[in-house]
Amino acid sequence: MSELYEADPLMAEESIEDWVITKCEDWRDHYESNYSYRFDEYYRLWRGIWDPADSDRASERSRIISPALQQAVESNVAELEEATFGRGKWFDVSDNLGDTNRQDVLFLRNKLTEDFEDCKVRKAVAECLINAAVFGTGVGEIVIEEMKEMAPATQPIMGGDLQAVGVSMRDRVKVKLKPVMPQNFLIDPVATSVEDAMGVAVDEFVSLHQVELLQEQGVYKDVLVGPSAPDTDLEPDQDLTIYQDYKVRLTKYYGLVPRELLESALEDEEEEELVQEEEGETKSRYVEAVVVVANGGVLLKAEANPYMMQDRPVVAFPWDVVPGRFWGRGVCEKGYNSQKALDTELRARIDALSLTVHPMLAVDATRLPRGAKPEIRPGKMILTSGDPREVLQPFNFGSVNQITFTQAAALQQMVQQATGAVDSAGIAGSVNGEATAAGISMSLGAIIKRHKRTLINFQQSFLIPFVKKAAYRYMQFDPENYPVSDYKFNASSTLGIIAREYEVTQLVQLLQTMKQDSPMYSTLVQSIVDNMNLSNREELIAAMQQAAQPSPEQAQAAQALQQAQLAFQQSQTAALSAQAKESSARAVKLAVEANAVPQELEIDRINAITRNLKEGDAEDKEFERRMKVANTLLKKREIEGKENANGQRTTETTQPNRQELRGQMEALRSVGTETPRPNQT
Repeated sequence: MSELYEADPLMAEESIEDWVITKCEDWRDHYESNYSYRFDEYYRLWRGIWDPADSDRASERSRIISPALQQAVESNVAELEEATFGRGKWFDVSDNLGDTNRQDVLFLRNKLTEDFEDCKVRKAVAECLINAAVFGTGVGEIVIEEMKEMAPATQPIMGGDLQAVGVSMRDRVKVKLKPVMPQNFLIDPVATSVEDAMGVAVDEFVSLHQVELLQEQGVYKDVLVGPSAPDTDLEPDQDLTIYQDYKVRLTKYYGLVPRELLESALEDEEEEELVQEEEGETKSRYVEAVVVVANGGVLLKAEANPYMMQDRPVVAFPWDVVPGRFWGRGVCEKGYNSQKALDTELRARIDALSLTVHPMLAVDATRLPRGAKPEIRPGKMILTSGDPREVLQPFNFGSVNQITFTQAAALQQMVQQATGAVDSAGIAGSVNGEATAAGISMSLGAIIKRHKRTLINFQQSFLIPFVKKAAYRYMQFDPENYPVSDYKFNASSTLGIIAREYEVTQLVQLLQTMKQDSPMYSTLVQSIVDNMNLSNREELIAAMQQAAQPSPEQAQAAQALQQAQLAFQQSQTAALSAQAKESSARAVKLAVEANAVPQELEIDRINAITRNLKEGDAEDKEFERRMKVANTLLKKREIEGKENANGQRTTETTQPNRQELRGQMEALRSVGTETPRPNQT
């Protein structure tokens, strides 16, 4: 096998546990010189623990700590917890595109959810969120434990005549998430993530019996391990009295180690050959390994990375990313300056109240008896030499300025502005003093965006990697219950409580703008119910969806009604078409009759003029007279027609009236008719 490095002769004298402890000590020095002091102060501010180093003035006597920063941490963490776990299903599993069978995916999701509930993963994730909000970064270690799973069971005895009631036990592998405090986590100072670092280490105190149990199971080497020396820097709460007995300092290192040191630490030849086979033909200088050291020098475990995906069993995420740095920016760091100013304001006011509220006396010491103690308390008698009004004089330092109330409220609002938290006094009092709808919407929009920004960072850096690594470990160490396949994991986190309430308000306002018979009404109502934090939300949504679907009888009735309406519309269309054809034929008939009337008038005119003419000269005169009368009547009718045309035009005046035409024809016919004379028999 070809090698890419040359063996270091000095490294042959060094053991792997010494190499790991040296790295961890260097990383701890960097942590303590840059982050330890600030993280301790963030912890005290969040817990409300006073320390002399937290005083900004030497004359401070009060030790009060405002709960503004505590409320900000709890509000932000509760919002992310609700957004992650509020709907019950907080992750989803998807298969590859070519696989149409969803049964294996559903089984894996349900099985993972059940095991996560047994291992109390939600509680561990919530603790990691609190650590991230307080210190800036949440860290969790993925731990594999072999546990006995017990369940009530019955067993036939006496040839099947009786049933024995008892408990069935079987060994199961459980994957747990263990939150890690920042003082117990060490990482390469130049790294920005767990994957980019040379290695990470979990350095903490554990009970002695845990190490002994793992030694009995064969996980750790069977070596003598005693109690360790106390170290307050590793304790989670440094203000408590340290318990020093039966504790072991356990340093678990996950990362790259020199190959020759790991090979020299392996006592079994089979393990050494396994390491060489896993690395392939070309051996690198470093190999991914797991090293456990007790009390800073006792090697308990050293082996190549045993996980099939060669990943490190640590997940971490920053609350707010700081470029080029692993440790992020938490809620306490955001509101630190505002919190310190608020505490100084409150302490100064309380110190001033002690001078203005409590009574004080100015005493002439030369006129007091020897050994007198001029203390002020109820029932106290003070002896004086002379008139007490001349010896004793009460006084005070005035009153406390009322502007301190306004300053304290402004500083508390600054804490909320820096951290993005909404206090319990209400949105109108903390987000927008004017309490207008537009102002509240704008403020809530900014708060929701900040929460979603942290939520996405938490999902991509912590939640999904943990689910993925846990599933891979179940597939590797419990293949009977978890089928080995390539799955994609997605987060099912939704909006938090504030975002949901804001969205419900917007949906209710939109619902008021439409009627109940609108097709969008039921959809909006279902969206409102889906965003509410109700215990029976799923049942309500299922009932609404079932009510929206019609029954088979209703569907048949609706189909029959639709067909009847369609037939009725077709009959109306046919009737209207027939009426249109009839109107067209009538119009044609009227047009033909209108064209025939002038011809009849002309014929009647000729008949009227030529009828009953006498022979001789009288015939010509009578013909001329009738022509003049006929022309006069025609001109008169034309003049009347023009006057009617220039007046109001309607449908009746646009076309010639048949009655008028008949009258004209009768008048022309009467031209040639002789009028009977009175004396003619």
